[in-house]
Amino acid sequence: MRKLLLAALAATGLATAAPASAQITLGEAGLTLSPTATVASDYLFRGISQTRSRMAYQGSAELVHSSGFYIGTFISNVRFAGTDARQEIDAFGGYRFAIGPVNLDVGAQGYFYPGFSRAPGVQEMDFYEGYVKGTYEIGPVNLLAAVNVSPNYYGRSGTGVYIEGGADWKTGIWDLTLGARVGHQWIERNPRFGTPDYAWWGISVSRDFVLPVLGNTITASVGYYDTSISRGDCIFGTRQDICGARAVGSLTFKF
Repeated sequence: MRKLLLAALAATGLATAAPASAQITLGEAGLTLSPTATVASDYLFRGISQTRSRMAYQGSAELVHSSGFYIGTFISNVRFAGTDARQEIDAFGGYRFAIGPVNLDVGAQGYFYPGFSRAPGVQEMDFYEGYVKGTYEIGPVNLLAAVNVSPNYYGRSGTGVYIEGGADWKTGIWDLTLGARVGHQWIERNPRFGTPDYAWWGISVSRDFVLPVLGNTITASVGYYDTSISRGDCIFGTRQDICGARAVGSLTFKF
């Protein structure tokens, strides 16, 4: 983790906002493909580590039609105490459109953990959500908001409702983008999920670099994140160090 953070800091001149993918045009059918590959010092999902503070190796791909419809996938290593889950594979799809100056995104996403073996006391892990996202640009600032709803959230914990807001600011200084996020997760059956309802927040800074020969882009980023979950309330009171404050660095290659 320390080495990756130092690399990201050196690359940025400081050092995340989620990077936009490069686009590969596929023929004349109106389709574009946006693949990425990422190495990160941790994998955080809504402020909670999914790799128990270990390195994360991730890939994603999104296929978009000029009409606004899209499908995509995301894959990452994971590590949860008490389970044999080692991979997460997500599948998502939706429709993007604009109403005046507001860009909207309506879709659904499934979270799957292949190879996971249920054991006594361990709930099913797979779940899915529907979402609505919106963005609005004001000069160099991009405002973001999202609502996600799951009818049966992770661990069969009942209805899950998540809201998030944030902003990305293209500072104009060294081509850095400053990002901020705050979110809140409500869970119907907290004992099954393992934490109380909670908030999380983070601030980050990122910069894109174009590779001189290939012409592809690498995004280097670093951020600081925290949650409202006390250590004793983190995942069934096991005092795992996965809900607390941490710095995360990442390098993302956009093909």
